[in-house]
Amino acid sequence: MQFKIDGLVKSQKSYLFTRVFKTLEIMRLGQNPLFRKAIVPWYDSETACLIAIVLLVVVLLFGLVGISVARENVEYHEYMWVAVLLAVLSGAVIVSTAIRLVKRYTHRFTKS
Repeated sequence: MQFKIDGLVKSQKSYLFTRVFKTLEIMRLGQNPLFRKAIVPWYDSETACLIAIVLLVVVLLFGLVGISVARENVEYHEYMWVAVLLAVLSGAVIVSTAIRLVKRYTHRFTKS
């Protein structure tokens, strides 16, 4: 939506801008952020975090099995870093997601 203000005189333009800015200021001041509940995106919801933790536990177990197989077979010793990297990264994401959920639970229970 475009506004054509080229044909207006200067006083009309200033009046129009003053009205718009006052309206925006009133709208901004009328909002009360103290009672507003935080909106959590779908990918950061409890369900999504729990599903991610379950899937990452499967990836962690796959990495641990890969480490044990690489230790047993001499041909795979040089590729053990892939399984270690997989296990370490999935473990790190599990820990960070679990910390996020614990913070959310403690924040929720301390409020009520």
